[in-house]
Amino acid sequence: MNGSSDSGTAETSDQPGDISQQARHATEGTEGADGADGPDEPGDPVAAARRARWTAAATGGLLALAGAAAALLRLTGSAPVLVPAAYAVGSAVCATAASLGSRGRTRRALWLLIAGVTVMAFGDQFD
Repeated sequence: MNGSSDSGTAETSDQPGDISQQARHATEGTEGADGADGPDEPGDPVAAARRARWTAAATGGLLALAGAAAALLRLTGSAPVLVPAAYAVGSAVCATAASLGSRGRTRRALWLLIAGVTVMAFGDQFD
C-alpha cells in the first residue's frame, strides 16, 4: 500500500498541472525586492513613479480648483480683500505644484501643495 501511494505522488509531481509546481512558478518572480518584478507588481519603481506623478498632478489640480472657487465665493461676499487674495495665491501655488508633479518633480510638488494649502488656511483666518 505504501509503494502505490509513493508511486502515485511521484507521477503527479512530473505532470505540468501539479499545484506545487504552479505555486513555485508563481513565486519565482516575486522573490527579492530588487525591482525586477513585472510591470503590474507593486514593487515596480516605474509604476510607483507613475502613481506619484498622477497623484501629485491630480491633487494639485483639485486643490487649485477648490482654491479658485473659494476665492470667487469670498470675493462676492463681505470678506476682507485679503481673504480671496490668499485663496487665489494658494490656488496658483497648487496649480504650480500640479504642473511640477506631472513632470516628475513630486517632492517639490508635495512641498508646494503644503505651502499652497497653508496660504489658503492662513487667509481664511483673516475672515
